[in-house]
Amino acid sequence: MENKELMEKAVEIAQKSAVTGGGPFGAIVVKNGEIVGTGRNQVTATNDPTAHAEVQAIREACKALDSFQLTDCEIYTSCEPCPMCIGAIFWARPKAVYYAASKTEAAEAGFDDQFIYEQIALPVENRDIRMKQICPNQYDMPFRIWKDADNKAEY
Repeated sequence: MENKELMEKAVEIAQKSAVTGGGPFGAIVVKNGEIVGTGRNQVTATNDPTAHAEVQAIREACKALDSFQLTDCEIYTSCEPCPMCIGAIFWARPKAVYYAASKTEAAEAGFDDQFIYEQIALPVENRDIRMKQICPNQYDMPFRIWKDADNKAEY
């Protein structure tokens, strides 16, 4: 499949999602020209604020590939990814991401993520949602154990 056809598939998934009452977003993960994961926005259908199309597609592709990374994969998404999805994408480490609609177009449709970008840029103590570090005794023990573990999978 060509890039245009793959993007058309992501947009088709977004259209179907919008028609059935879901968010108007769709995504696919492709490896060697084969679709290995698909996702559509299911936030309201599942009451899960993390159920964005890209995250759903990443989850499905990782399961299909039996890997927590999407090495040599590409993601096609109907819209420029939001900050949460960008984070998931970087953790998954695909080789490329292609999108159709821009974040400006999403904002014009009522999906404005600008406030998240602004909040991330602020010092923790100035964010609208209170975030405060609390350090009980041995709070760093999980990291110390991880550093010394012989059986860990690096990522």
